[in-house]
Amino acid sequence: MIFAYRNAVTQLRDPRYRRLLWIGIALSLLLLFLLYAFVLLLVQLLIPGALFLPITGQVQGLSSLFSLGSILYLLGLSVFLMVPVASIFTGLYLDDVADAVEAEHYRGLSSRNRVPLREAIPDGLRYFGVLVALNVLGMAVFAVSNGWGLATLWIVNGILLSREYFTMVARRRSDAEGARALYKRDFYWLWLPGVVLAIGLSIPVVNLAMPLVGAAVFTHIYHRLHPVEISDDA
Repeated sequence: MIFAYRNAVTQLRDPRYRRLLWIGIALSLLLLFLLYAFVLLLVQLLIPGALFLPITGQVQGLSSLFSLGSILYLLGLSVFLMVPVASIFTGLYLDDVADAVEAEHYRGLSSRNRVPLREAIPDGLRYFGVLVALNVLGMAVFAVSNGWGLATLWIVNGILLSREYFTMVARRRSDAEGARALYKRDFYWLWLPGVVLAIGLSIPVVNLAMPLVGAAVFTHIYHRLHPVEISDDA
Protein backbone atom coordinates (compact mmCIF):
# COMPACT_ATOMS: atom_id res chain seq x y z
CA MET A 1 0.00 0.00 0.00
CA ILE A 2 2.75 2.45 0.96
CA PHE A 3 4.60 1.97 -2.34
CA ALA A 4 1.37 2.55 -4.27
CA TYR A 5 0.60 5.87 -2.57
CA ARG A 6 4.23 6.92 -2.83
CA ASN A 7 4.35 6.20 -6.56
CA ALA A 8 1.01 7.93 -7.10
CA VAL A 9 2.44 11.12 -5.58
CA THR A 10 5.98 11.00 -6.98
CA GLN A 11 4.66 10.62 -10.54
CA LEU A 12 3.72 14.29 -10.36
CA ARG A 13 7.06 14.93 -12.06
CA ASP A 14 5.45 13.47 -15.21
CA PRO A 15 3.86 16.35 -17.22
CA ARG A 16 1.13 14.08 -18.59
CA TYR A 17 0.19 12.99 -15.07
CA ARG A 18 0.23 16.58 -13.76
CA ARG A 19 -2.14 17.55 -16.55
CA LEU A 20 -4.45 14.71 -15.57
CA LEU A 21 -4.24 15.88 -11.95
CA TRP A 22 -5.45 19.40 -12.76
CA ILE A 23 -8.18 18.10 -15.06
CA GLY A 24 -9.15 15.60 -12.35
CA ILE A 25 -9.34 18.32 -9.70
CA ALA A 26 -11.55 20.44 -11.98
CA LEU A 27 -13.77 17.42 -12.73
CA SER A 28 -14.02 16.55 -9.03
CA LEU A 29 -14.96 20.13 -8.18
CA LEU A 30 -17.63 20.20 -10.88
CA LEU A 31 -19.10 16.87 -9.78
CA LEU A 32 -19.01 17.95 -6.13
CA PHE A 33 -20.81 21.19 -6.95
CA LEU A 34 -23.50 19.37 -8.96
CA LEU A 35 -24.04 16.83 -6.19
CA TYR A 36 -24.21 19.63 -3.60
CA ALA A 37 -26.82 21.42 -5.74
CA PHE A 38 -28.84 18.20 -5.90
CA VAL A 39 -28.68 17.76 -2.11
CA LEU A 40 -29.69 21.39 -1.55
CA LEU A 41 -32.61 21.04 -3.97
CA LEU A 42 -33.71 17.82 -2.27
CA VAL A 43 -33.64 19.49 1.15
CA GLN A 44 -35.74 22.39 -0.13
CA LEU A 45 -38.28 19.99 -1.64
CA LEU A 46 -38.58 18.17 1.67
CA ILE A 47 -38.64 21.41 3.70
CA PRO A 48 -40.80 23.92 1.78
CA GLY A 49 -40.00 27.60 2.12
CA ALA A 50 -36.75 29.26 3.08
CA LEU A 51 -34.24 27.28 5.08
CA PHE A 52 -32.12 29.15 7.65
CA LEU A 53 -28.62 27.87 8.36
CA PRO A 54 -25.81 29.32 10.48
CA ILE A 55 -23.40 31.53 8.49
CA THR A 56 -25.38 31.04 5.29
CA GLY A 57 -28.59 32.55 6.65
CA GLN A 58 -31.61 32.16 4.40
CA VAL A 59 -31.27 29.45 1.76
CA GLN A 60 -33.87 29.69 -0.96
CA GLY A 61 -33.42 28.82 -4.62
CA LEU A 62 -30.32 27.80 -6.51
CA SER A 63 -28.96 31.36 -6.28
CA SER A 64 -27.93 30.50 -2.71
CA LEU A 65 -25.34 28.10 -4.19
CA PHE A 66 -23.10 31.04 -4.99
CA SER A 67 -23.09 32.70 -1.58
CA LEU A 68 -19.97 32.67 0.59
CA GLY A 69 -21.73 30.78 3.36
CA SER A 70 -22.94 28.15 0.90
CA ILE A 71 -19.39 27.60 -0.35
CA LEU A 72 -18.30 27.02 3.26
CA TYR A 73 -21.05 24.43 3.64
CA LEU A 74 -19.94 22.87 0.38
CA LEU A 75 -16.46 22.37 1.85
CA GLY A 76 -17.95 20.89 5.01
CA LEU A 77 -20.31 18.54 3.18
CA SER A 78 -17.46 17.43 0.92
CA VAL A 79 -16.45 15.20 3.85
CA PHE A 80 -19.42 13.05 2.83
CA LEU A 81 -20.14 14.04 -0.78
CA MET A 82 -16.66 13.40 -2.19
CA VAL A 83 -17.06 9.64 -1.81
CA PRO A 84 -19.93 9.49 -4.35
CA VAL A 85 -17.94 11.93 -6.50
CA ALA A 86 -15.01 9.49 -6.44
CA SER A 87 -17.42 6.77 -7.60
CA ILE A 88 -18.51 8.83 -10.63
CA PHE A 89 -14.86 9.66 -11.29
CA THR A 90 -13.95 6.02 -11.87
CA GLY A 91 -16.31 5.67 -14.80
CA LEU A 92 -15.35 8.99 -16.38
CA TYR A 93 -11.62 9.17 -15.83
CA LEU A 94 -10.05 6.00 -14.40
CA ASP A 95 -8.85 4.70 -17.76
CA ASP A 96 -6.93 7.91 -18.47
CA VAL A 97 -5.17 7.80 -15.11
CA ALA A 98 -4.42 4.08 -15.35
CA ASP A 99 -3.02 4.57 -18.87
CA ALA A 100 -0.67 7.28 -17.58
CA VAL A 101 0.48 5.10 -14.67
CA GLU A 102 1.09 2.11 -16.94
CA ALA A 103 2.95 4.24 -19.48
CA GLU A 104 5.33 5.43 -16.76
CA HIS A 105 5.77 2.35 -14.57
CA TYR A 106 4.66 -0.70 -16.59
CA ARG A 107 5.87 -0.07 -20.13
CA GLY A 108 5.38 -2.65 -22.83
CA LEU A 109 2.10 -4.08 -21.61
CA SER A 110 -0.21 -5.72 -24.09
CA SER A 111 -3.25 -3.69 -25.14
CA ARG A 112 -5.99 -3.42 -22.52
CA ASN A 113 -9.68 -4.24 -22.75
CA ARG A 114 -12.19 -1.61 -23.80
CA VAL A 115 -15.10 -1.96 -21.38
CA PRO A 116 -18.39 -1.37 -23.27
CA LEU A 117 -20.60 1.43 -21.98
CA ARG A 118 -23.56 -0.93 -21.65
CA GLU A 119 -21.55 -2.72 -18.98
CA ALA A 120 -19.72 0.22 -17.37
CA ILE A 121 -22.73 2.51 -16.88
CA PRO A 122 -24.95 0.08 -14.89
CA ASP A 123 -22.00 -0.91 -12.68
CA GLY A 124 -21.11 2.72 -12.04
CA LEU A 125 -24.70 3.70 -11.24
CA ARG A 126 -25.04 0.81 -8.81
CA TYR A 127 -21.94 1.83 -6.84
CA PHE A 128 -22.92 5.49 -6.99
CA GLY A 129 -26.43 4.86 -5.67
CA VAL A 130 -25.16 2.80 -2.74
CA LEU A 131 -22.51 5.37 -1.82
CA VAL A 132 -24.93 8.32 -2.02
CA ALA A 133 -27.45 6.58 0.24
CA LEU A 134 -24.73 5.49 2.65
CA ASN A 135 -23.15 8.92 2.96
CA VAL A 136 -26.45 10.80 3.27
CA LEU A 137 -27.24 8.43 6.13
CA GLY A 138 -23.72 9.01 7.43
CA MET A 139 -24.38 12.76 7.73
CA ALA A 140 -27.28 12.06 10.07
CA VAL A 141 -25.36 9.45 12.09
CA PHE A 142 -22.32 11.73 12.40
CA ALA A 143 -24.50 14.49 13.87
CA VAL A 144 -25.48 12.31 16.85
CA SER A 145 -22.54 9.92 17.18
CA ASN A 146 -19.77 12.10 18.65
CA GLY A 147 -17.42 11.12 15.82
CA TRP A 148 -17.49 7.32 15.91
CA GLY A 149 -19.97 7.32 13.04
CA LEU A 150 -17.36 8.92 10.78
CA ALA A 151 -14.83 6.20 11.61
CA THR A 152 -17.42 3.55 10.75
CA LEU A 153 -18.18 5.36 7.52
CA TRP A 154 -14.47 5.38 6.61
CA ILE A 155 -14.31 1.61 6.94
CA VAL A 156 -17.50 0.92 4.96
CA ASN A 157 -16.67 3.51 2.28
CA GLY A 158 -13.14 2.16 2.07
CA ILE A 159 -14.36 -1.37 1.39
CA LEU A 160 -16.85 -0.19 -1.24
CA LEU A 161 -14.34 2.11 -2.95
CA SER A 162 -11.62 -0.55 -2.97
CA ARG A 163 -14.04 -2.91 -4.66
CA GLU A 164 -15.07 -0.38 -7.30
CA TYR A 165 -11.58 0.94 -8.08
CA PHE A 166 -9.85 -2.44 -8.09
CA THR A 167 -12.46 -4.26 -10.17
CA MET A 168 -12.48 -1.45 -12.75
CA VAL A 169 -8.69 -1.59 -13.02
CA ALA A 170 -8.79 -5.40 -13.20
CA ARG A 171 -11.52 -5.23 -15.83
CA ARG A 172 -8.98 -3.61 -18.16
CA ARG A 173 -7.09 -6.94 -18.26
CA SER A 174 -9.85 -9.45 -17.50
CA ASP A 175 -13.52 -10.12 -18.06
CA ALA A 176 -16.14 -8.99 -15.54
CA GLU A 177 -16.37 -12.33 -13.76
CA GLY A 178 -12.59 -12.63 -13.55
CA ALA A 179 -12.26 -9.11 -12.12
CA ARG A 180 -14.78 -9.88 -9.38
CA ALA A 181 -12.99 -13.14 -8.58
CA LEU A 182 -9.67 -11.31 -8.24
CA TYR A 183 -11.23 -8.81 -5.85
CA LYS A 184 -12.59 -11.57 -3.63
CA ARG A 185 -9.24 -13.31 -3.61
CA ASP A 186 -7.25 -10.14 -2.88
CA PHE A 187 -9.69 -8.51 -0.45
CA TYR A 188 -7.22 -8.79 2.45
CA TRP A 189 -4.76 -6.56 0.56
CA LEU A 190 -7.31 -4.09 -0.74
CA TRP A 191 -9.54 -2.94 2.10
CA LEU A 192 -6.87 -0.89 3.93
CA PRO A 193 -5.81 1.17 0.87
CA GLY A 194 -9.53 1.78 0.35
CA VAL A 195 -9.93 3.05 3.92
CA VAL A 196 -6.93 5.39 3.44
CA LEU A 197 -8.61 6.69 0.27
CA ALA A 198 -11.90 7.21 2.16
CA ILE A 199 -10.05 9.18 4.88
CA GLY A 200 -8.34 11.33 2.25
CA LEU A 201 -11.72 12.00 0.63
CA SER A 202 -12.98 13.39 3.96
CA ILE A 203 -10.30 16.12 4.13
CA PRO A 204 -11.63 19.31 2.47
CA VAL A 205 -9.58 20.64 -0.48
CA VAL A 206 -7.18 17.66 -0.34
CA ASN A 207 -10.13 15.45 -1.28
CA LEU A 208 -10.39 17.08 -4.73
CA ALA A 209 -7.20 15.28 -5.80
CA MET A 210 -7.99 11.96 -4.12
CA PRO A 211 -10.12 10.37 -6.90
CA LEU A 212 -7.11 10.61 -9.23
CA VAL A 213 -4.75 9.39 -6.51
CA GLY A 214 -7.08 6.46 -5.83
CA ALA A 215 -7.14 5.45 -9.50
CA ALA A 216 -3.33 5.53 -9.60
CA VAL A 217 -2.98 3.64 -6.30
CA PHE A 218 -5.23 0.76 -7.31
CA THR A 219 -3.52 0.53 -10.70
CA HIS A 220 -0.21 0.03 -8.87
CA ILE A 221 -1.74 -2.47 -6.46
CA TYR A 222 -3.28 -4.48 -9.30
CA HIS A 223 0.05 -4.75 -11.12
CA ARG A 224 1.91 -5.64 -7.92
CA LEU A 225 -0.55 -8.44 -7.15
CA HIS A 226 -1.01 -9.58 -10.75
CA PRO A 227 2.01 -8.80 -12.95
CA VAL A 228 0.95 -8.61 -16.59
CA GLU A 229 3.12 -10.17 -19.29
CA ILE A 230 5.02 -7.73 -21.48
CA SER A 231 4.00 -7.65 -25.12
CA ASP A 232 6.46 -9.16 -27.62
CA ASP A 233 6.23 -5.92 -29.60
CA ALA A 234 7.65 -3.85 -26.72
